[in-house]
Amino acid sequence: MALYLVQHGKSLSKDIDPHQGLSQEGIAETKRIAEVAANYRINVSQVKHSVKARAHQTAEIFASALNPEGGILEIAGLKPMDDVTTVAAAIDSDENTMLVGHLPFMERMTSYLVTGSTDTPVFKFQNSGIVCLNKNPDTDSWVIVWTLMPNIG
Repeated sequence: MALYLVQHGKSLSKDIDPHQGLSQEGIAETKRIAEVAANYRINVSQVKHSVKARAHQTAEIFASALNPEGGILEIAGLKPMDDVTTVAAAIDSDENTMLVGHLPFMERMTSYLVTGSTDTPVFKFQNSGIVCLNKNPDTDSWVIVWTLMPNIG
């Protein structure tokens, strides 16, 4: 099954919004990527997100487009500097789960799942972008299967 890692959409500055919710551009880009994912018939069983407003809003947009059976769920451990090994240990590779969080967490999580180390970068995320990984049953490590990013180039 698939694991979808998503960096939240572009957010407002703390000066404008102390909770740093999504900006209009962030909402528009997230909706666009979510619609493309829906058109590709991406199957997500649940969308899990961090406690921060921008991740929750991003998760809601993806859930609205992808209609996950398990809905959305706020979980601990997805903040920018949280330990990726804790979340990685809890991943059910039999489920199609989407995790919505922040940098550098998402990049470190991808590195950890693919290489076993958080220190070896393997992918550069963009706001609202999706990285899809599948677990290799022979090696117990993960591989990047595809990505969907708002900007090319």
